[in-house]
Amino acid sequence: MPTRVHRPATSPLAAEAIKAWAGVPTTIVADLFRGRVLVDSAIRPVRPFGEGARLVGRAVTAWCEPADYGPVHHAIAVAGVGEVIAVAAGGRLDAAMIGEHLCGAARRKGVAGVVVDGAVRDLATLAAWPDFPVFRRGSTARGPSSMERGSVGEPVVLGGVPIAPGDLVLGDDDGLVVIPQAEVESRLPAALAMVRAEEGWEARLRRGESTLEVFTVPPAESA
Repeated sequence: MPTRVHRPATSPLAAEAIKAWAGVPTTIVADLFRGRVLVDSAIRPVRPFGEGARLVGRAVTAWCEPADYGPVHHAIAVAGVGEVIAVAAGGRLDAAMIGEHLCGAARRKGVAGVVVDGAVRDLATLAAWPDFPVFRRGSTARGPSSMERGSVGEPVVLGGVPIAPGDLVLGDDDGLVVIPQAEVESRLPAALAMVRAEEGWEARLRRGESTLEVFTVPPAESA
């Protein structure tokens, strides 16, 4: 069966909102949403980001059947500048879903990055690109064996978290989160307030206040 490519009608996310979310650590997002948007922590970036850098962009989803990477080709074809290709490959590590050539094609298109719940290969090349983050569950030298099944542009589950086309993907060295499109605008003020709160905590700690004072820890009993 040929790969199914859907082009769902999704509302665009405001550029200002995407830029603002790029300044929010995934740790804050995970706490704000009480963990429900946090992707399995086994899915990690190939290359460390460094302080303040993050992957951020609207999701283009791809669902791959075992050892078939046809949907990845089609996802690259439809992905736009600044979007993130999210590949749901069931966590399988027996065949790489993407490597140097496909990632290179996506990078040249201006795609923001790739997330794979499965394996990738050509790690040395992918790790050498500071402008193109790749998250993956694992790696293998073995490539896929077919390219004619699966789907693009449908809701999938990636690392235990539902993700639909147009959802906001945010990733850094601490992990990966998926913010539902319907909550991108409404949850942003609370996220930014948490960022400011953490900045305030750090300022107080640098002034010499104890963590007991800053975090209002209940007093302990004397033994």
